[in-house]
Amino acid sequence: MFEIREIAEKYRLDEGDYQAVLDAVTEIKQLYTQNEVTEVLNYILLNNKDTKLLTEIIVQADSIRHPSTLPILTDILLLKNNNIDDDNINLRVTCIKAIANYKDTSTLGTLLYCLNNKNENYRIRLACADAMGRIGDKYAVAPLINILEDDEEQSIYVKESATFALGLIGDTSAIDPLVAIMEAKQGLWDKFSFLKEKIVEALGKLNINNAKVLNVLKSSLMDSSSMVRINAIEALMNSDYEEAPALIRKALRDEDCEVQRNALIALYNLQGRDILDEVISLPVYSEFLKDEARNLINEYEDET
Repeated sequence: MFEIREIAEKYRLDEGDYQAVLDAVTEIKQLYTQNEVTEVLNYILLNNKDTKLLTEIIVQADSIRHPSTLPILTDILLLKNNNIDDDNINLRVTCIKAIANYKDTSTLGTLLYCLNNKNENYRIRLACADAMGRIGDKYAVAPLINILEDDEEQSIYVKESATFALGLIGDTSAIDPLVAIMEAKQGLWDKFSFLKEKIVEALGKLNINNAKVLNVLKSSLMDSSSMVRINAIEALMNSDYEEAPALIRKALRDEDCEVQRNALIALYNLQGRDILDEVISLPVYSEFLKDEARNLINEYEDET
C-alpha cells in the first residue's frame, strides 16, 4: 500500500540533498502510479526547502499537470516573493510557466497581483504577463492594457510582454487602446522602437478589418525601424484588407534588403508566381530582390 509519509521517510524527501531526492523520484516513478507520483512531487514541493530542487520538481510536475499541484504552485509563487536571489527567481519563473500551462482562469488574480507589483523582479513580471496571454482569457485584456497605458510604469520590457500577451489573447477589445497608444506615445518610440514592433505584431494577430488598424499599419510601413516595417508587412499579409497587396508592393523598393525580401515573400503568398516574374524582368527592382525571386522559384516552383 502507498503511504506518502512512509515514502517520504524512506527516501528522505524532506531534507535529502538535490541529487539524492531526484534519484529517489526517478525510482518512485518506476514503482508507483501517476497519481501516487503526483502525491510525492506535491509532498516535496510542500516540505523541502532546496530551491534548485523545487525548480526541478516543478518541471517534473508540469509534465503530469495534476489539478492538485496547481494551488501549491500559486502558493510558492506568492510565498517566495521576499527572496530576490537568482535561484529563487528561477524557481518562481518556472512556477509561473507551469501555472500558465494549466490554462486555468482562476490563477489570473495571482498572476495579476505579481504583474502589478512594481517592486517585483522584472523577470517575474515578464513571466506573469506572458502567462496571462497564454491562458488567453478575455478578462486579462483590461489589466494588460492598463500596464501599457500606465505612464508611471518604468519597465519598457513589462510593457512589451503585456503587448505580446494581448496579441496571444486576440480579443478585439484591445484594438482601440493599442491604436491610441501608437498615436499618443510618439516620443517614446524613438527610444524604444521594439515596443512599437510588438504593438504592430499584436494588431496583426487580431486579424480584423478595421480602419484604425489599417492606418497604423500604413504609417508603420514608413517607420524608421526596419523591424516595424517588416511586422507591418506580415500583419498586412495575414489581413483581409483589399489594399494589402498594393501597400506591400511599395515595400519592394524599400532601402532595407530584409524589408524587400519580406515584402516579396508576402506578395508571393498573396498573389503567386506572377510577382516573381515581374521582379526578375523589370529594371526598377534591386539585384538583391531579383536573386530572392529566383531563389523562390527554384525552391517552390516547378521549372519546366
